[in-house]
Amino acid sequence: MPDVNPPHEILTEAEVLAAADALVTAFRATDTEAYFRCFAPDATFVFHTEPRRLEDRAAYEELWAGWMADGWRVTDCISSGPRVQVVGTTAIFTHHVRTTTSVGGATGTTSERETIVFRRAGSSIEAVHEHLSPALEDPTEESAA
Repeated sequence: MPDVNPPHEILTEAEVLAAADALVTAFRATDTEAYFRCFAPDATFVFHTEPRRLEDRAAYEELWAGWMADGWRVTDCISSGPRVQVVGTTAIFTHHVRTTTSVGGATGTTSERETIVFRRAGSSIEAVHEHLSPALEDPTEESAA
């Protein structure tokens, strides 16, 4: 029986939005297993808080484990302003993300722009690249105009 979604099939915006929602939901819950299932083993990561690119999912998992060992956890994550650009069998998802984390009882909130590149992997969609940069303004806050 042929694969219902062959690897060369064009992605849809709905599929990408669902994959991005699953990723954000797992991150918000600090659900390590579900979160990393969203990424391909060869995914790369560029975070403005890290000195170099993480070359694969295993490198990010190691960094994450260190954060968790320090008592880090996500307490809230709000995604806003999503945009999907389908480019054949890959898609670029961009959004604003406002994340609140806790380390040892101390909380902090970051406002960032995020780009995630997705591709089809058989019948599922997986992230192959994530890039975070600081946001100058938070679109979830009302402007004081």
